[in-house]
Amino acid sequence: MPNARVAVIIEDDADIRMLIRTVLTQAGFDVHAASAGLEGIELVREFSPAVTTLDVSMPGIDGFETARRIRAFSDTRILMVTARADEDHARLGREAGADDYITKPFRPRELRARVEAAITPS
Repeated sequence: MPNARVAVIIEDDADIRMLIRTVLTQAGFDVHAASAGLEGIELVREFSPAVTTLDVSMPGIDGFETARRIRAFSDTRILMVTARADEDHARLGREAGADDYITKPFRPRELRARVEAAITPS
């Protein structure tokens, strides 16, 4: 079962990783961050986050494969945060297991709202 106020960030860009960390920390999350897919998968396994933000373009395995691997063992809500804005990538993200797809550049308030919406029971 996911930990309600735990988040994992999987993002290779250090500046964006820090921005997302700041937004989620200010929203009351205990945040763990990784710069690559395999490292992020291990953080999800270790901390059982309620939400995971995931970049698509990363070294090693990409965000789509990372999402598929996470989905194999976790119910974390996955929000892909990526510069790839076309509909095909959003569809591929959802097919890989993402719950939402946010394009860069994003507004911090929008990210926070989307994260809160993702973890709020329907």
